[in-house]
Amino acid sequence: MYSTLKVILIVIPLLCFSDQLKAAQVKLLVLGDSLSAAYGMKQEQGWVSLLQNSWQSKGIDVINAAISGETTDGGLARLPRLLEQHQPSHLLIELGGNDGLRGYPVDKFKANIEAMIALARQEQVVVLLQQMQIPTNYGRRYTQMFTDSYSQLAEAHDVPLLPFLLEDVALNPELMQKDRIHPNEEAQPLIAEFMRKQLEPFLIK
Repeated sequence: MYSTLKVILIVIPLLCFSDQLKAAQVKLLVLGDSLSAAYGMKQEQGWVSLLQNSWQSKGIDVINAAISGETTDGGLARLPRLLEQHQPSHLLIELGGNDGLRGYPVDKFKANIEAMIALARQEQVVVLLQQMQIPTNYGRRYTQMFTDSYSQLAEAHDVPLLPFLLEDVALNPELMQKDRIHPNEEAQPLIAEFMRKQLEPFLIK
C-alpha cells in the first residue's frame, strides 16, 4: 500500500510537469517590420509585448524579431539564425510592407517569402502569413498585384493567411501616429486583441 502510494505521489507531479512542458513548447516567432516593432514608443507598449503578457498563463512564448524598416530581403537573411537561436514552434511572417513602399518587384518579395516558408518548414515550424497593404497612390495595378500576392502565396504553399493587422485601426486618425502609417500607443491594445483572436486557433489546440 505504501509502495503504491509512493508511486502515485511521484507520477502525478511528473504528469503535471509534462503538461507544462508541452504548453511551453508553443513558441511564436514574429518576423516583422515597424508595425510589430513598437515604432515610436517603448517596446513594452507594442502589441507583441501586450500579447505576450496576455498569454503567460497559457504557456505561449512570443519572440519579437520585428525591426523597423525591415524588408523581405532582411527577414530572409536573418531567419536562419533566428530559427537556430529560438527554435520556435510557429513563425508569423509580417513582412512585405516596406518592399511595397519602395516599389520593389512583386515577384522578388514573393520569392523571398517562399524561401522563408521553406526554411521554416525544414525545421518543422508552422508558418503563418500576415496580409499586408500599401497606400493606393502607388498605382492601381501595382497595389492590386501587391495585395493579391499574399493570397497567392497562402494558397500555393497551404499557409494560413491572417488579415491585415491594422484592418480596424488604419482609417481612424485618432489611432494613428502623425505619419498616418504607424499605429499609436492607444491602438496597440486593439491590435493585440485582434491578433489574439487571429492567432489562438493556430496556437491553442
